[in-house]
Amino acid sequence: MEIITNVNDSINSFVWGMFGLVLLIGTGVLMTVLTGCFQVTRIAHWWKHTIGSLFTKKVMGHTKDKGTISPFQALCTALAATIGTGNIAGVAAAICIGGAGAVFWMWIAAFFGMMTNYSENVLGIYYRRRNKDGEWSGGAMYYLADGLGGKKGMKIPGKVLAVLFSVFTLLASFGIGSMGQVNKIVANVASAFPITELASTEVLGGLSLYNVILGAVVMILAAMITLGGLKRIANAAEKIVPVMVVLFVLGSITVIAVNYESILPSFAAIFKGAFQPIAAIGGGVGVVISKVMTQGFKRGVFSNEAGLGSSVMVHSNSNVREPVAQGMWGIFEVFADTMVVCTMTALVVLTSGAYDLATGQILEGYTDATLVGGAFNTVFSWGNIGSRFIAIAMFLFAFTTILGWSHYGAKAWEYLFGAKTTFIFKLIHLVTILLGAVMTSSLAWDISDTFNGMMMFPNLIGVVALSPLVMKITKNYIARNIHKKDVAPILSYDEAIQTEAAEELNAQ
Repeated sequence: MEIITNVNDSINSFVWGMFGLVLLIGTGVLMTVLTGCFQVTRIAHWWKHTIGSLFTKKVMGHTKDKGTISPFQALCTALAATIGTGNIAGVAAAICIGGAGAVFWMWIAAFFGMMTNYSENVLGIYYRRRNKDGEWSGGAMYYLADGLGGKKGMKIPGKVLAVLFSVFTLLASFGIGSMGQVNKIVANVASAFPITELASTEVLGGLSLYNVILGAVVMILAAMITLGGLKRIANAAEKIVPVMVVLFVLGSITVIAVNYESILPSFAAIFKGAFQPIAAIGGGVGVVISKVMTQGFKRGVFSNEAGLGSSVMVHSNSNVREPVAQGMWGIFEVFADTMVVCTMTALVVLTSGAYDLATGQILEGYTDATLVGGAFNTVFSWGNIGSRFIAIAMFLFAFTTILGWSHYGAKAWEYLFGAKTTFIFKLIHLVTILLGAVMTSSLAWDISDTFNGMMMFPNLIGVVALSPLVMKITKNYIARNIHKKDVAPILSYDEAIQTEAAEELNAQ
């Protein structure tokens, strides 16, 4: 175990070190430049065609096609996977380690991550195809194998990268997509809602009966949804995700409003701490780069997953035909996840007094695991209701992450072993939920974090290699839909799908 831990630590420090983060942010910068800073210059357009069109039948309406979901369902399922423990515990950890300034770099990562996520989804729709069951299948593995692999002399490298991406996704789905999430669920629920009789009862060689029961409940709930396939996952996500986000944001706004006098000082601490080390961190400019910036980038990416190539696997199941149309939902996904939810979490911590804005010290009695709950308790103190609210929020956030990652893992399994055998993956995934509930070591979480990060290397190679295609598709969309030029649409790499999709657009 010690050897495994040491090897994993070495790989993790490289994957999530400066090289990996520069590659990640650099790709976002590249795609921002190539698309003419689309997230800013076309903000009115993508806003209108995402949240602005939310209540239209085209966006909300369900489809009877097997394995096809609405754009809103695709967004909710993607947000289900991305809005998880990283939005609460991850933000708190970033502030504990990197200070308030880490929030600024989290915003920067999200700003450029919008265009990375956009590019992934454009490529996902362009290179998707129907599997043997008639369901859409898309993701980094397909644009690596067919896009990158379609270039001269790149067939084998493209295929190898596609397999590697699928393997890393599969392993991450068992870790961060299952064991890590349920471990956080059990820890928070058991702490906020203690039942001494169950917690003190040991079964199966020393395991807490309370943990076993909680794990079994989560596993049963997940089985009822994930075994029903993508449509059941999407139906659950579109009901749970909006409610959990709205409740968390409203609760956060309440805490922030009560502590309104600390709002401006909190923003000042964010901007000042981004470039000037605070006493709690110490050191000079180098510390800003190594701790503040790195923590902001890492936690931002960990939260919204832009660049990992994960959410594209569900966005590719959308019933839209325009690659750019789904790409714009990818922009909104990162915006909602980081700019809204993560910012709310950060402001709750910074305005509550649990974090000293002047010194950067966390008040005694708080840790990164209890910081947000403690901040909520400063306003909702009766009956420990603040911590209990966070425990419930963590349950919903983590549970929906399990649902979303179940689909990601199933798609990776499908690519490696075929669509007919994905039921095997789903059963294994359910078993790992119970394992995560009773594990005491953080090694499983650390290893899955490593595999999660390793997904970005093959994915970003594909995005960068195919960046001219993303630029071409974007310019084609702008010419047709904004400048109203009569040009042929670019919708799919497959001629049959291209023809079918073009006919549908013409009929609208």
